[in-house]
Amino acid sequence: MTTVYLNGHYLPKADAKLSVDDRGFVFGDGIYEVVRVIEGRVFAWDAHAARMADGLEGLRISRAGAESALLRGVCERLVAENGLGTGEATVYLQVTRGAAPRVHHFPATGTPTTVFASASAFKPNMAMRTDGAKGITLADIRWSRCDLKTVNLLGAVLARQAAQEAGAYEAIFHRDGMVTEGAATNAFMVVGGVLRTFPLSHYILPGITRAEIVELARGLGIPLEERPVALRDLHAVDELFVCGTTTDVQAIVELDGRRIGSGTPGPVTVRLREALAKRLYGGS
Repeated sequence: MTTVYLNGHYLPKADAKLSVDDRGFVFGDGIYEVVRVIEGRVFAWDAHAARMADGLEGLRISRAGAESALLRGVCERLVAENGLGTGEATVYLQVTRGAAPRVHHFPATGTPTTVFASASAFKPNMAMRTDGAKGITLADIRWSRCDLKTVNLLGAVLARQAAQEAGAYEAIFHRDGMVTEGAATNAFMVVGGVLRTFPLSHYILPGITRAEIVELARGLGIPLEERPVALRDLHAVDELFVCGTTTDVQAIVELDGRRIGSGTPGPVTVRLREALAKRLYGGS
């Protein structure tokens, strides 16, 4: 029986109930995180907790009941109680503004937030990591606060559906003629031996894995520029990869039906994929 966490209680998933007035349900008014767990160890917890705190502050949702130390304990207990202490797992964490009458402005001060968490087994697609994947490009029509990891993910849902219908793994967004990020990932490109990615701003998520890649690239001596690539130049880049908590480093070897580089994961992508794997599985 799967155990979940809801508002201070650990209970069977089938018994976890939310009000139909919850603002996460009616407005998408909430923040979430997904953390990676390897052999019972939560990876990059501090970074995830800091991003969640920033998101709650950005939406002006109380952190009461969603403090970092409390939620870390929740993650660890869910992993243990669901028998996920070996192998790989993910924990999903969500905090909404709570249940209140449906009006657009904030509910009355003191309305308790809704805090939910669940844990699931996870198995990376190692064949796709090795062989590469297909992608498509799409105009980025999401709101301009993409740096907040809100539960309102309709833009990503529609983009991922478009990718699936095209037989692709990911949709690469572009805004004002510049490549921004993937529908559920951050994007990196290699141009003339230089690794490039869109700079941190309201237009992209400050990805935890993105930060790991930036740090690893600098440690490996790979030239890096946080500078956007123009959409018109995207199909001519030497390498393209996306990254994320459950994506790791994933080469995109075909985009909109056109080959990227050699059509196989390039040397920079492979180096970074291997370096990230060492960090994930080596316990650092």
